[in-house]
Formats: sequence, C-alpha cells, structure tokens
Amino acid sequence: MDYARQFFDKMLQPNVVLYNTMFKGYVENGFFLETLELYKCMHSRDVGPNNFTFPFVLRACAKLLAIKEGEWIHCIIVKTGLEDNIFVGTTLIDMYSNCGRIISAHWVFDQMPQRNVVSWTAIIQGNILSNDLVSARYLYDIAPENDVISSNVMVAGYAKVGDMCAARELFDSMGERDVISWNTLLVGYVENGDLGSALKVFGEMNERNVFSWSTILGGYAHGGFHCEVLDMFREMLRLNTKPNDATLVIVLSASARLGALEMGEWIFNYANNNGFKGNLLISNGLIDMYAKCGCIEKAVCVFEEMRERDLVTWNVMIGGLAMHGHGLQALAIFRRMREERERLDGITFVGILCACTHAGLVDEGSRHFHSMTHDYHITPTIEHYGCMVDLLGRAGRLEEALELIKGMPIEVDNVVWSSLLGACRTFGNVIVAEYAIEQLIKIEPTNPANYVLLSNIYAAAGRWKEAARMKVVMRERGIQKIPGWSSTESPSLLYHPS
Repeated sequence: MDYARQFFDKMLQPNVVLYNTMFKGYVENGFFLETLELYKCMHSRDVGPNNFTFPFVLRACAKLLAIKEGEWIHCIIVKTGLEDNIFVGTTLIDMYSNCGRIISAHWVFDQMPQRNVVSWTAIIQGNILSNDLVSARYLYDIAPENDVISSNVMVAGYAKVGDMCAARELFDSMGERDVISWNTLLVGYVENGDLGSALKVFGEMNERNVFSWSTILGGYAHGGFHCEVLDMFREMLRLNTKPNDATLVIVLSASARLGALEMGEWIFNYANNNGFKGNLLISNGLIDMYAKCGCIEKAVCVFEEMRERDLVTWNVMIGGLAMHGHGLQALAIFRRMREERERLDGITFVGILCACTHAGLVDEGSRHFHSMTHDYHITPTIEHYGCMVDLLGRAGRLEEALELIKGMPIEVDNVVWSSLLGACRTFGNVIVAEYAIEQLIKIEPTNPANYVLLSNIYAAAGRWKEAARMKVVMRERGIQKIPGWSSTESPSLLYHPS
C-alpha cells in the first residue's frame, strides 16, 4: 500500500475510480485510519464520490468505531442523493450496528425503498450485536427470504448468548447448509464448554476444512486435553488437511504443556517447510514452548532472530525469563521494549513483577507496580497483587504484604493467602500465619495443605501443642493429605513423520 500511495500521490488529478481503488486496497489490508484520511483529502479536493466510494469508507468507520465520522459521511450520502442505494444503505446499517447505534440502524433500514437478503441479514446481525435476540429472531422470521448466510448469523447469535438448544433447533431446520453452517454450530458448542456435543457434530460433518479442525483442537486445548490435541493433529495430517498458523500455534501450546520438546520442534520445522517461515504467531508459540520446556536459551535465540515482534512476543519472552529465574535479563528486555515504544499491558507487568521477585528487587518491583496505574493507566488485577505479595513475602516484609492484602480493592483469593502463608513458614512469623490460615479456611476449609503448613510453622517455632492440635483438627474434620504424584512424557506422544 505504501508503493500504491506513492504512485497515487504523483497523479495531479486523480478521479473517483482511482480513489475507490485506493480505498479498496486500504480497507482490504486493514488500513482503516488511512482510509478516512484519504477520504477527507478527496472531499477537500471536491472529487465527487459515487456509490462504490461510501461502502469502503463506512466499513473503515465501523472498524474504528468512528461514529462521528460515520454520521458526517451519512450526511454527505444524503446530500449526494445516494441514500436510496441498496449497497450504501446496507453498509450504513453495518456501521451504525458496530458502533452500538441500533436505533439509527433501524431508521436506515426502515427508510430503504428496496431491501434484499443482505440488508435483512445486516439488521438481524445488528440486533444480535446489541444482544436483542428476540428482535433478531422476529426479523429473521418475517424476512421475505433467508439464505444460508442469514441462517448462519442467527445460529451464531444463539450460540453467543449460550442458547445452544435454540441454535441446534434452527440449524436442523435449515434447508441449505454449508461447511460454515457446521462450523458455526461447532464453535458454539466449543465456546460454551460442551466439548462432547462439539465432537458429535464434528463426527456428523461430511465436509471439514482447516477451521473445523482448529476449532476441535482449540476445544481440546481449552479443556486441558493436550494429549488429545496431538492425537487429533496427527489424524488431521493423515487425512491430508493442511493446517494454518492458528492450528500450529494450538499444537505448539499443547506440546509446551506436555513438555513434548521434540514434538514442538517438529511442528516448527514443518511450519518452516510449508510456507510459514517467519510467521509471527508461530514464532511466538515457539518461544513459549521452549520456555515452558526449560530451553530458555533457545527461546532467547528465536526472540533475537525475529525480524518482527508484537506485544505477545515481548510478553512471552519476559515471562519466560522471569519463570526461569533470569530476572535481570527479563528487566533488560523490558527496557528494550519501552525504548521501542511497544504498547504495555497487564500481562507485561505480571512478567516484570515476577522478574523482580526472582531477582530480589523489592523496591524496583514496587515502583513498577505503582507505575501501572500512574503512568500506564492499567488497573492491577489479582495476579499483580499476588506477585507483589510474593515479592514482599520473599523479602521478609510480611507485615507490609499483609497491609497490601487488606487494602486490595478486589476480593482476595486462596493463592494470595497461600503465598503469604508460605512466606510466614520461611521466616517463622506465627502471628501473620495464624491470620492468613484463618482467611484461607474461610475460602477452602477442606484443603489439607493449609493445616499441614500451619502445623509445620508451629513446629518450627517450637510450639508443639499447637502443631499437634492442627493434626487433631484435620482428623476431626475428616481431612486427609493427598499423596503426591508425578508423570513423565510418553514417547508415543511424539509424532515422527515417515
């Protein structure tokens, strides 16, 4: 698009056709802000738009949620006499719906002298976006005709609100279905946590595409069935369905969760040999996989060799270094991230606070914690507070950690109290430990680890009667400590290509 714009700017008097060509290129490549800026330039040069101009510009407004610009363009549409054009009107409905102005969308729809199935689908979609399924279904039922696209939109609407019974009923009544129809139902079951029904639908499908497979793989991964992800991926390759980058990222993540390093490296080599070399998503997944498998040096090598990085890249690298105790190196990556003016988010600060914890940098961690709200306007979550409690606890500043917990504006969970209790054991602070265990018992009264840990703290302090009393309390309440267990990766998990 940069080259196209250079040629365009050299033209002394570009006409509406050339402007429309630029608008089309900008919109299709995601340059929505540039689309609006070019339209303003076109308007200032008094180049008259036509019915092909406005759909592109309105799509850009919808993507940017630029309602003021959208309303301004609507006024120009009226002045140019194109408000009756069916394509312009349909795009106006989409723009208003995406910007949350469903009343305006209905006004445009009601004023249209002619409507087609695309117009009806647009207003149905608009009501779904505003969570008004009753109106959406009413419009669907009274529409002069419904095609497979409008039916898919309605099925997706029911899935969005979790009404899979209505989604399935409408799906079964559809006279025509395509692979998108099946995928819509499949996604609905997966996103609503019904993997069993999703697998049943997947088995019923006569035709599947890569999106079908990725949806099932994602459902398995979300449910924690990482071995099944690898099995399904093998089946996908056996049936000669070529994965896309999203598929490969899911399988890389499953390999990371299982510690299946060889499988992860095979996937990366497969990606490089099948047109995905240098793919940002896959490179990010590889960094995460190496970090979770303990190969932090390889993760760093992949990071340094990347020509393009996004927020996820930086966050995964910082988190991976922090997880392996390389706090100072993680902070160095963070400084590079800020120098390159990359956007920061809450996940970035979780990694930074963990890095400060492992490096023992209490004061620096506190500064980063406070800079979240003051400098970056990021509201701390329970994860950030948990990191700070861990940071203060490891430094022995238990009273300060307790005060931070008491001042938290959100509900404290068991992880935060357990972190404080663990620090109490390290430093032998019985008073704070008793308070922490009191809060923990309120949250999870049957967790044996809490009683055992407090018993150990009493024993370390020589308070044997209190230690014995904890064991008596456990017996009286029928609480037993669950034996530990471990697992190792099975060689059968690995995929060896023929």
